Amino acid sequence: MQGGTGLKASKNPNAALAAKPTNVRWRVFIMLLALVTINYVDRAVLSIAMPAIQKDLALDPALVGVILSSFFWGYALMQIPSGWLSDKIRPDKVVYGAALSWGIVQTLTGFINGPKMLMTLRVLLGITEAPVMPGSSKLQAIWLSKSERGRGATIIDSGAPLGTAVGGPIIVAFMAWFGGWRGALIGAGILTIVVAYLVWRVIKGGPNANPKVNEAEREYIRKALEEEYEEHKRNATGLKIGPKDYLAARNFWCMCLGWFSFNTVFYGLMTWGPSYLAQTQNLDIKAIGGSILIIFGAGFIGEIIGGLITDKWREKGGNDNTVMRTMLSIAGIMTAISIFLLSKSTSVTMAITTLSFALFFLRWGGLYWSVPAAISQREHVGTVGGCMNFAGNIAGVITPIYIGIIVSTTGSYFLALMVFVFAGILLATVSSLINYNKKIGTVN
Repeated sequence: MQGGTGLKASKNPNAALAAKPTNVRWRVFIMLLALVTINYVDRAVLSIAMPAIQKDLALDPALVGVILSSFFWGYALMQIPSGWLSDKIRPDKVVYGAALSWGIVQTLTGFINGPKMLMTLRVLLGITEAPVMPGSSKLQAIWLSKSERGRGATIIDSGAPLGTAVGGPIIVAFMAWFGGWRGALIGAGILTIVVAYLVWRVIKGGPNANPKVNEAEREYIRKALEEEYEEHKRNATGLKIGPKDYLAARNFWCMCLGWFSFNTVFYGLMTWGPSYLAQTQNLDIKAIGGSILIIFGAGFIGEIIGGLITDKWREKGGNDNTVMRTMLSIAGIMTAISIFLLSKSTSVTMAITTLSFALFFLRWGGLYWSVPAAISQREHVGTVGGCMNFAGNIAGVITPIYIGIIVSTTGSYFLALMVFVFAGILLATVSSLINYNKKIGTVN
């Protein structure tokens, strides 16, 4: 019986079993993985359905580009406010409210009657999806110990490559089952609402209020977080920490620049990768779909492995600076090498192989979602995560545009690929400059 005496526990095997810590915290992050995966499926649906939408609504190609970009306007704009909101109210409520809202917006998109309505709903979709990553970052800070956050960060963020990999087949199936692009958009929205409800049933309440968490797991989390923050409290300056302190900190700017570099490569490959394969390797739509599944599937596997390596290394006594700097430097350098070899590829097999290697190591960069909790005061984790993701999504706004200009101007993808090589090197460099052992506002 939970809360029973030690004597009763020793006589009753069921009581002893009940005293073992539950693993609800990992169920929370598996459900967040499902939610982020759906998040990226929802982002993919418009790109995949766009040829049919463009034909039905007679959209000009230039207007299509603006519509596809419009999602990021709302998404980037709301990163910092949604992070602040996650700090001020329960992050589980913020994440659930966001998921429910974007499911409704996605469903409404199936009823559009023109480009203005479509663009408006895409901006709203960006706004409503914005809280999911800052809110998830905040959830790491209240559910996971310091030595578990590598896995937590990469479990959540691996939904990006997984959603990108499976999004195509899912949306194509929806178009077939539900009678075209309108049915696919409505189906994706309803799926999101269902998943949001299932996620809420698991994540609600936090460690202290979640009824599925037993006292042993609750005490484990409480003790781990208390030790982490007591250590940094001893080194605190005693002064109130505010925005100026973060804006003056090297850790903060290196974090933002590192995430910007990561997303330069990821969003660049996500938006231009299919066109690259079509134009340089002469692949048709079906072959491109299979290739994307392989390439981004490798990213999903790489991200999970990266998180496991990081936390196992920490559990064996690895210093946070040594572990994180090594893992993220490998991520950046191997990405740069893989993309450089891609520029020299002479076959479809080589192109897919080098892209798969690039995504496998690039997605180790998902460890960045553990950085806000590592360098921020507890009450600022959500806001700092929002700042980081704002920087990353600026890359989402501008990278597809300037890559298009480069390809259009030069008639080649070589210089575009060199941009990704540089971004990989920059990721490795700035990641090595972050002090992962120091929270902003402490003296050492």
